[in-house]
Amino acid sequence: MSLACVYSRARVGLESPLVTVEVHLANGLPAFHIVGLPEASVKESKDRVRSAIINCGYEFPAKRITINLAPADLPKEGGRFDLPIAVGILAASEQIPQVDLAQYEFAGELALSGELRAIIGEIPMAMSCCESKRILVLPMQNSEQASWVKEAKIHAIDHLSQLYPHFARQTLLPLVEEKEPEQFDDINELDISDVIGQPLAKRALEIAASGNHNLLFIGPPGTGKTMLASRLAGILPKMTEQEALEAASIQSISNQSINAKSWLTRPFRAPHHTASSAALVGGGSQPKPGEISLAHNGVLFLDELPEFERKVLDVLREPMESGEVTISRAMHKQSFPARFQLIAAMNPSPTGFYNDNRSTPEQVLRYLNRLSGPFLDRIDIQIEVARLPRGTWAGDTEMNETSEIVQQRVQACRVIQLERQNKANAYLGTKELKSYCHLSFEDNEFLELAVEKLGLSTRAHHKILKIARTLADMGRCENILHEHLTEALSYRAMDRLLRHLTSSVSV
Repeated sequence: MSLACVYSRARVGLESPLVTVEVHLANGLPAFHIVGLPEASVKESKDRVRSAIINCGYEFPAKRITINLAPADLPKEGGRFDLPIAVGILAASEQIPQVDLAQYEFAGELALSGELRAIIGEIPMAMSCCESKRILVLPMQNSEQASWVKEAKIHAIDHLSQLYPHFARQTLLPLVEEKEPEQFDDINELDISDVIGQPLAKRALEIAASGNHNLLFIGPPGTGKTMLASRLAGILPKMTEQEALEAASIQSISNQSINAKSWLTRPFRAPHHTASSAALVGGGSQPKPGEISLAHNGVLFLDELPEFERKVLDVLREPMESGEVTISRAMHKQSFPARFQLIAAMNPSPTGFYNDNRSTPEQVLRYLNRLSGPFLDRIDIQIEVARLPRGTWAGDTEMNETSEIVQQRVQACRVIQLERQNKANAYLGTKELKSYCHLSFEDNEFLELAVEKLGLSTRAHHKILKIARTLADMGRCENILHEHLTEALSYRAMDRLLRHLTSSVSV
């Protein structure tokens, strides 16, 4: 019977649905047809497959060849189906045994010579294949990253001709050893000890890292806002293996290079302010992840915040709350994880300074109104970064704490949160706030009065509680104290600036 079935997998966002490659050889005029919703890159595989089979010394069947990629309603794209199609043709023409083919999944792009070229999305494919209890056959270039998936069985090959000796039981292919990326303890080049002065800003940075809170720096040029923000990734806790695998999966399907040296270091993405909405949240006819998904489990840094278009910033509002983004198109709907920590920096006026007599309060207010209220409401900590006082440069900078020391404190604080509620304080829900952020009667009255006078929303009220909870954890306090509330309320610089400007303009 001139029929063979070979398993492979498509790429749909972070998912790798199973695709059955059915190959049928029939008598008649020689032809080669691929059905099952293939895109142009898949249709072109018949020329690559034909040349690869011939150049490997096999015989290309002079028959009517029909390739069915099932399920038929699932779009297939890329060169990953070259290898399974070639294996299916060889099996259907009885040039390789097909006794054990059902235990394997194949993926790889073929060169005309029969060599295998790398594909994208090997990590999600290895995870899905592992769940199906099959052995994955991949190009050699993809084997290292695919081996990061524990318990996955992988054969790595670099040429089509290596398959016959394996299936004929002549020379069995070795399984790729389960490998974890090496851990490097190199000193981070971006160390927080490089920042001179700014103790309040460093304190805010540590609070943000400890509780995974969003952070906004406001201050004139040259005060160290960007320098501070770039140090956040260095003080955050290392990712768990599961978090690292999630981040690597997104990079894998986005064709981003993955550095094994920084395997557990959280991603740090800093898009330019000219970035579009699609660049930030993702898009395309075949939806692909954007910057917020590439920053999953890491940091998204937006410098010169008011220079971003207002509608671009507003598309971040829902992902900041839900931790995922759903991209809907006419034919496709795809969700990507986007649980990122936002850190932003901005100047207090269009000229960069508070009182330089170059802009009126109306102009400053117009500049700040580029940021919508609901977007600012989702930023937990808003702090001013002032110019360095005289004599700071001449002071002793050797006593500055390094990122490693701060990271140890942050890690200890995060452990307290995980043991108590299994998540960072920034992700506490409404019911969890009642359980873990209990206040005394006096402190509750004080907070409600402060929220009323400042005109804050319920969301801002909750964020103050979450920051106070983080401050209590940093101080190893079981309950939130009054000083934690007052410090949390002090991190509302944008609210104070807008109230001052509004009163000035009204007068």
